[in-house]
Amino acid sequence: MPTSRGPESQREMLSLVTARVRDAYVRKPFYVNGGLDLVSVCRLLSQQGLTVALVKDATADGERLGIFTTTDLRDALLRDVPPAALAVREVSRFGLIEIDADAELFEALWLMVRHRVHRLLVRDGEQVLGVLGQLDLVSFVANHSHIVAVQIDEAESVDDLKAAALRIDAMVGLLHDGGIKIERIARLVGEMNHRLFARLWSLLAPPELVANSCLLVMGSEGRGEQILKTDQDNALLLRDGFDHPRLAEIAANFNAALAEFGYPPCPGQIMLTNPMWRASVSSFRETLREWIYGAGPDGPMHLAIFYDAAAVAGDATLLREVREHLDRILAGGDAFLARFAAAADQFDEPQRWWQRLTARNDEQPLDLKKLGTFPIVHGVRALSLQHGVHESGTAARLRRLVERGIVEPELGRDLLEALHYLMALKLRHQLRQREQGETPGNLVRPSELSTMDGDQLKDALAINKRFRALLRQRFRLDAL
Repeated sequence: MPTSRGPESQREMLSLVTARVRDAYVRKPFYVNGGLDLVSVCRLLSQQGLTVALVKDATADGERLGIFTTTDLRDALLRDVPPAALAVREVSRFGLIEIDADAELFEALWLMVRHRVHRLLVRDGEQVLGVLGQLDLVSFVANHSHIVAVQIDEAESVDDLKAAALRIDAMVGLLHDGGIKIERIARLVGEMNHRLFARLWSLLAPPELVANSCLLVMGSEGRGEQILKTDQDNALLLRDGFDHPRLAEIAANFNAALAEFGYPPCPGQIMLTNPMWRASVSSFRETLREWIYGAGPDGPMHLAIFYDAAAVAGDATLLREVREHLDRILAGGDAFLARFAAAADQFDEPQRWWQRLTARNDEQPLDLKKLGTFPIVHGVRALSLQHGVHESGTAARLRRLVERGIVEPELGRDLLEALHYLMALKLRHQLRQREQGETPGNLVRPSELSTMDGDQLKDALAINKRFRALLRQRFRLDAL
């Protein structure tokens, strides 16, 4: 498996950073009328040497635009209607995924992965420039994210998926070396991981279990902010009244497979193997109530992990039911919210950290998670829980909090910039550790930082400190 990050791979990545959609091979549009029969359409395509046609079809609301490919022809031939009697509109796909010609090529990659399509309609304003195909895009940026996505989708075994999981790791390094922004790397890696988990679940769980459950990823994975693999945080919601005799075995196989893929088991057992994290909707509702109103010390931590949950397979309405129940039982829970928010202020800052960052020979490490990303992530999470903000990612939550006037726009901007800087610094540090054969971690020594990184880290921690002061005021933490 190619994992090289030499000059050729870096040139490919630099082309991805700077290229626009119009720089790739966009095939000129070839139109056919939606009422034309399939035999006539295929004859026209043969004359033009094409395999794709855009379909113009008149409707009561105007004209819609669709696409017809040889794949659609294959499916059409399985119908009882003869091709000569079948209008192309009947087998075409409408509601095309579109992209602007001046969009970055990265966006095209992400849209194809996100929507699981092989072609995008390219527009320049209102004008249709043509169609950007997966093969053309992959030829432009070889050995990259779309290949990983296809490998995941076509995996027929756990071993196939393991190979794809390792390619995700290699992809992260290439994206980073190419200068892709940290938030975009996180978004693409998150999409790949969700697809990987869903495919693994479909390989291990029988269809009736998939249909009557909702597989969740939580924590940084649920927020879409995990890049390099960290501890597993997953759960399974079951439809009330449904049970499966092999559920415990399937759950164990799922978590074991993820460990083989490089996702370490959660030390706190927040995984499907733990019965508390694979439960019916009704049972989970009671668990939520216990976390909020019970005396157990782990309630706030467990709720924080669950609050970041994202559905990756099965029936997502089960998660929505539990979230709606959480909103109802939280009403009037100011005491719990204060206890919940207090976690953002739980880690004491090391003495004289400002001076230590200035002294480049300091060997005592700083924890980029405890002092850096966690207070921002959890503080935003606490405000979101208090005000019913349901977005899963920290950036999306911050935007909504700013829109509602809960966080000042300047502070919101500063927090987001600080978070992205800290994520990028942590990724650089962890990639360097991985290259040196070390286990990636969150501890960094001031002596390892450049002057620019030291200055930016001081600014990020200062913003962090300002936010923690706001949280203490909003949730009256000093009175606890």
